[in-house]
Amino acid sequence: MATMTAAQKRAQAKAEYDAFLAACPSRKLLDRISDKWVTLILAALGGDGSNQPGADCAGEPRSMRYSELSRLLAGVSQKMLTQTLRSLERDGLITRTATPTVPVTVSYELTELGLSLHQMMRGLKTWAEMHMDDVLANRATYDSRTA
Repeated sequence: MATMTAAQKRAQAKAEYDAFLAACPSRKLLDRISDKWVTLILAALGGDGSNQPGADCAGEPRSMRYSELSRLLAGVSQKMLTQTLRSLERDGLITRTATPTVPVTVSYELTELGLSLHQMMRGLKTWAEMHMDDVLANRATYDSRTA
């Protein structure tokens, strides 16, 4: 059997990623990106930060400060926002920039990788907002049948 270079091993592993297999590392990534806070942070940084459900999501990606994100994402705790931002930075989906002011100004923005994911997440967020009435009606019907 011929030996493989590190690059060949990485290429082979990439070709073999299968999220249906328990040991596949893509499962951890799917777990992370399926989190509601990840979806909302990507939407906010992608320019979808409207407070109007179903509003046009044609905003431009932009940099946002921690405090802006915290105000926009109603209900997120400081701990959860910090953990989520760190994990997104670790995965290369966002960049964190600290400007030496008093106090220090920290801002976040999407990377190219983050922008590519944002496009899909935008559709998911929009779908949820547009179909919430249908889902609530179906839940009520189901609950009345099973009660």
